[in-house]
Amino acid sequence: MAEAMRARPKPTPETQHFWDGTRAGELLLQRCDACAHVYFPPRPFCPSCASREVSVFKATGKGTLYSYVINHRPAAPGFTPPYAIAVVALEEGPRMMSNITGCAQTPEALQLDMALEVTFEPLDEQITLPLFRPAKG
Repeated sequence: MAEAMRARPKPTPETQHFWDGTRAGELLLQRCDACAHVYFPPRPFCPSCASREVSVFKATGKGTLYSYVINHRPAAPGFTPPYAIAVVALEEGPRMMSNITGCAQTPEALQLDMALEVTFEPLDEQITLPLFRPAKG
């Protein structure tokens, strides 16, 4: 039996730039032009001051492991347990949920505050997911 497909995000006009960026191998964030607040997830206004004057910029792709849980149950289609569901604190300030790859999915390997870097996993021609792995060096 073929493995079930992972759920695909559905880009909207407000998030299309983010998905275009991931497909190009770039992690794009937004910054408010009025108050300089950097935020994620994408939206057409600043969640800090409500200004609609926002800019998109390329993030460094670096962050740290803020929190995680290791799922051991085979409930989610497209995932093989165990796998980490993580909150990554990006270098620019925002936090985002993602998965950690490139290391054992154990508490010994997944240390809080460990340095991470973005990597990209194409799901199909339209969607590429930003995942994180332990930073090299």
